[in-house]
Amino acid sequence: MDIDNTNNDQMENAGGVEIEQSLLQQFSCMGTSDKEELVSQLQKVIGPQLNYSSAAFFLDMNNWNLQGAVCSYFDIEHSSKLPSMALASDPHASENENIEPNTSFRKTWNVYNNGTEPWPSGCHAQCADSNPFTGGVQLVGCLQPGEGAPITIEMVSPSKPGTYQSKWRLRTATGSYFGDPMWLIITVLEEGTMDLTDQLSQSHLADPDFLTNNVPPIMHPNLNPNSSDDPSMC
Repeated sequence: MDIDNTNNDQMENAGGVEIEQSLLQQFSCMGTSDKEELVSQLQKVIGPQLNYSSAAFFLDMNNWNLQGAVCSYFDIEHSSKLPSMALASDPHASENENIEPNTSFRKTWNVYNNGTEPWPSGCHAQCADSNPFTGGVQLVGCLQPGEGAPITIEMVSPSKPGTYQSKWRLRTATGSYFGDPMWLIITVLEEGTMDLTDQLSQSHLADPDFLTNNVPPIMHPNLNPNSSDDPSMC
């Protein structure tokens, strides 16, 4: 289980992940044949993303050689291609939703597979930055090339008034982000403000045509047949 410099360079470059050389050297010097110990060592080298079954698989594929298992893992990880995703409707920063504090609401993005391969199983939407609004992970289907679908997240608005934003991304089952970012911007208004805004928007007083057509003639001298062009005569 000697590890030469060529193999070390290969492992460092594969997948863009740096391997702790002293740790690998320590494992190679152990010379253990205990399979449970080898699985544990491989998990320590790769990290928490490698579960027990996967570690055993890579070791068995390489006749339980730790060095070979590490190289095989990064070869496969490096060669894997991320799925493709694009927004069918782009909710950009200009889209602002008004909502009251501590209120449940839904946010939907329309996405589609703009690649040439189906999405793998386990893809999900997750908050990647800023406020998640208590929204959790949302699984998405294995979309075929050209196929689209809505992604809806159940959320709750913050308790304090203000403007908030949230960035969501799609992730593979192994934790790699892919596709366009999905933005959400909301303005949290004080309780009661939403009702007042709705009342004003529905009121005739907010209708410019209503104001023009319904003011008394005395306020519009030119519309009063008895008025004079001389303002002093009004």
